[in-house]
Amino acid sequence: MPEILVLYYSRHGSTREMANLVCRGVEEINGVQTRLRTVPEVSTLCEASADSIPSEGAPYVEMDDLQQCSGLILGSPTRFGNMAAPLKYFIDSTSSLWLASGLSGKPAGVFTSTSSMHGGQETTLISMMLPLLHHGMLIVGLPYSEPALINTNTGGTPYGPSHLAGAKNNLPISEEEKQLAMGLGRRVAEIAKKLAN
Repeated sequence: MPEILVLYYSRHGSTREMANLVCRGVEEINGVQTRLRTVPEVSTLCEASADSIPSEGAPYVEMDDLQQCSGLILGSPTRFGNMAAPLKYFIDSTSSLWLASGLSGKPAGVFTSTSSMHGGQETTLISMMLPLLHHGMLIVGLPYSEPALINTNTGGTPYGPSHLAGAKNNLPISEEEKQLAMGLGRRVAEIAKKLAN
């Protein structure tokens, strides 16, 4: 059965909530399942390491999760218009998978959360796409046939779902943002299913 890996990093919980919505969208497609994973913090101390099991949320990702997936969806908060360092740190460790073309030809999508409306949502999404393109993945965005993309007054882009969390990271995910996150999950799952057949 095709399995979509939803891999995220979340600092204040919004990106984690979006990851769960993406998983719900994947699971709406019969015959496709999800695997939800996260990455540990990056330490500013030399030689410090995180516990092998997080205290809450999804388990930490392992290279086997990437090797076994039929599709990949990455999520990160915005950090100065770029993906967060913990996610980038993990992606930078995937050279062996790149050498083996382990992700080549598989569908992939991206999503993000920002504190401000113009806080770099689109550049963050594109920053996550770049390593996926190097891996030979097939980038899946959101078409304007998704009604929420036309109607949103909060987050949402054709590059992938986004969420406007507010300066205090306390704004709830809007109905349009929810629909777009689930829509991305459905699209990647549908394509992975077609490719598996």
